[in-house]
Parts: sequence; structure tokens; C-alpha cells
Amino acid sequence: MRTIIAIGSNMGDRRKYIEEAISLIGERVGTVTARSKILETKAYGYTEQDDFLNMAISVETELEPRELLEALHGIEAELDRVRLIRWGPRTIDLDIIFYGERIIDEEDLHIPHIDFMNRDFVLSPIAEIAPDLTDPRSGKTILQIRDENLEKQEGTKE
Repeated sequence: MRTIIAIGSNMGDRRKYIEEAISLIGERVGTVTARSKILETKAYGYTEQDDFLNMAISVETELEPRELLEALHGIEAELDRVRLIRWGPRTIDLDIIFYGERIIDEEDLHIPHIDFMNRDFVLSPIAEIAPDLTDPRSGKTILQIRDENLEKQEGTKE
């Protein structure tokens, strides 16, 4: 199944953590079929922290969504991720954004990711690697969602 994973890091050697995470995903999750450029962005939510490096990858996996979540949490733990503050600093953050066309709403697993459409640091990297990918909730492509967000942002600046 094609899955889209957003990756972020804002502690330590951020680029090294991202590369190690991608390598481990390739070993444990499936084949990495595309990767975006890395963007440097301001923190989201809890803003009193260092800037993030963010990107997205597309992965072909045979893992079911819950198995995928557990595998990603295992990789985060191996790469010294500690969850102290919601949206706080982290060595690595791995979020499942899409899992094929599936919609899952469980207490600790929301696919598509519950807030992806409000995060340019998620939308822009996905638009780079999968612009025609369709959000199963809205029926819109990633490019449409990103462009609508950019228009909203421009409207608030005027």
C-alpha cells in the first residue's frame, strides 16, 4: 500500500536523524519510492523551540496501519525521541499522513492525519512528490489543498 510519511527534526544533527529514519523505514517498513526536498521551518504549536527540518516520503508497505504506526514509533524511540511536551522539541517525528485511500479514526491513529491540511510544512513536501494524490475526506488533490491554503494566507496578509 502506498503511504505518505511526514518527517521532522529539530534537535541535534537534524539531517542525520532524518537520513537515519529514512534508512530504518526502508529496512522495516517498505520501499521508499519518493522523497521531497528538506525544508527548514518554524516550529508549529509550541513555538519556543529551534527550527525544524521537514520533508515527506512515499513508501510502499505491506504493513497494516496499526503495524505501521508501531514500526514508526519504534524507529522514533531508537532515534532518541522523547515525548515530554505536545509539539515539543524532538530528534525525529514520523507521522502517517496517508495510507492509500483509507480513512481511520481511532483514539491514537487518524488517517489521513487529522491536521495535515493546515500545515504547509507537510503540504508542500507532499505536493512535491505526489501533487495529484487525493485526500479521501475532501476529494481534493494535495495541490488543490496547498494552493487554497496559500490563498488564505495571502488573504490574511492584505
